[in-house]
Amino acid sequence: MNSRSQYLVYFLLVVAIGALLVYSFRDGTTTKEPLTINEVAQKVQSGQVARILIESDDAITVIMKNGEKEGVESRKESNATLVEQLVSLGVTADKLSPENLVIEVSKPSAWAGLGTLLVYFLPILLMVGVLWFIMRQAQGSNNAAMSFGKSRARMFSGEHPTVTFADVAGAEESKQELAEVVEFLKEPQKFIQLGARIPKGVLLVGPPGTGKTLLAKAVSGEAGVPFFSISGSEFVEMFVGVGASRVRDLFDQAKRHSPCIIFVDEIDAVGRQRGAGLGGSHDEREQTLNQMLVEMDGFDTDTNVIIIAATNRPDILDPALLRPGRFDRRVTLDRPDVKGREAILKVHVKGKPLEPEVDLASVARGTPGFVGADLENLVNEGALLAARRNKKSIGQSELNEAIERVVMGPERKSRLISDEEKRIIAYHEAGHAVVANAIAEADPVQKVTIVGRGQAGGVTWFRPDEDRILMSRKKMMATLAMALGGRAAEELVFDDITSGASGDIEQVTRMARSMVTRLGMSVELGTMVYGQKEELIFLGREISEQRDYSEAIAEKIDMEVRKIVEESYKLAKTLVKKHRKQLELVAQKLLEVESINRDEFEAIFPSPTGKKKSGTPQLA
Repeated sequence: MNSRSQYLVYFLLVVAIGALLVYSFRDGTTTKEPLTINEVAQKVQSGQVARILIESDDAITVIMKNGEKEGVESRKESNATLVEQLVSLGVTADKLSPENLVIEVSKPSAWAGLGTLLVYFLPILLMVGVLWFIMRQAQGSNNAAMSFGKSRARMFSGEHPTVTFADVAGAEESKQELAEVVEFLKEPQKFIQLGARIPKGVLLVGPPGTGKTLLAKAVSGEAGVPFFSISGSEFVEMFVGVGASRVRDLFDQAKRHSPCIIFVDEIDAVGRQRGAGLGGSHDEREQTLNQMLVEMDGFDTDTNVIIIAATNRPDILDPALLRPGRFDRRVTLDRPDVKGREAILKVHVKGKPLEPEVDLASVARGTPGFVGADLENLVNEGALLAARRNKKSIGQSELNEAIERVVMGPERKSRLISDEEKRIIAYHEAGHAVVANAIAEADPVQKVTIVGRGQAGGVTWFRPDEDRILMSRKKMMATLAMALGGRAAEELVFDDITSGASGDIEQVTRMARSMVTRLGMSVELGTMVYGQKEELIFLGREISEQRDYSEAIAEKIDMEVRKIVEESYKLAKTLVKKHRKQLELVAQKLLEVESINRDEFEAIFPSPTGKKKSGTPQLA
């Protein structure tokens, strides 16, 4: 419940209590019609009255002998006593004796006085409360409006750093680039005396999960200076001028805490190219960007304030941000190699109990393309699996299964499929594995399973022995044949085809078209790029492809793509027929145990090429 709702509840509660008090005091005052003084005299003379109470304002309360009390009221004349008035009205002296009638003066109680005060002053108090509540709400709204332009950056003190360069693994070159920034923040005079100018801004570029934010925090922790963290989207609001005001306030705070670091995460939210929007530009976002450009260029050489920004879309940033004097140093954090992945795994397994036989190098080799966030998630999934199995430590089997869970999702063992479909899936996955094992350029088979994961009915894993950056044409043709091995096995064994190869066909078509139009691997069309990809900044991904070729060339492209796919499928069918016996053995093994690893597969079908296989990981 927010403060406004609390105030409203308190106000309604006060009103309810006041209404109850007023009602209770008013309820206890008059319940019967008042008597005249003549009627009182008649009742005293007839002996019906037991006692009369005289109030201070000449009001009297008559209490009858039959038990009636409050509510029977009257009023005497102010110029005579009650006894004189009763005698003048015919009441005899014996009826006024203390044995027959008690006349006493009533003493007002404190509660009665409080009730009277509440009856008269409670409406005034309620009005004052309402006015106070309205003024407080107006003051709160005014304060909120005045603070709208304040920066929302979170400041972290550098006295007790939680992250240092030791916590960042797999990015040695990036840490070396930022070491100069740390040294400048520690010893600025060393650079100023030589006339050197430290970069005012450092732009961290890399795919999501590579550790850009972590590296920025490590710079602050190493330098021991304050660290202001803010997201690019926190500058821009629906009100014009708020973003620019927040930029000014942020830089004013940074100058007061100099030396310090300003970290802007996802700067592309506010730093996109100006004037590139559909139907005109976003004035508020451009005002914010302009103010940031002015603040960065207005720094003096002795301010000791360094800006670090992170983005995974440097291509859409405004050129003015990237010129020397602003973000004049770019640090790229790429996906880590096998050594980097092993180092990252060692960081994430600290404090976690591992079994002695755990081989992190093997896990690193089996996770090509993983970034730091993926590896952290992998270790966490392994720990969860170990806990689920009531183990006290994390073993190699948990980490291997965690890789599969991160990539493809959990196993779907509860899914019910018919025996015929299970047999088709077994031969399909066996076809992938047999074709890959029969080609020298293909990657080694790591695991074959007919247990579904995600949307896949079965999975065949191929793990390279080393990372590769380049991929040859022979390697790509082997990958195409391996992907079509499942369809070839279905056609050979069942003399029919199913929809299970839809994902394989999509992968093959996309790779074959890329070979023809992007990689220059077509003999007919030569080493040329066909089609220019256009990317609209405010719409993000590639929206269309500009055709810079004729219809005749488009027809040739389609023919070349078909030719490559048909050659790959022909090779896959040839290998499946050649190794039909091994295909049957692998499929039968899968039907028995559902999953086989690399050693079990090679025991059934040793590689006929006898060559060491390496390359890029594939899933089929």
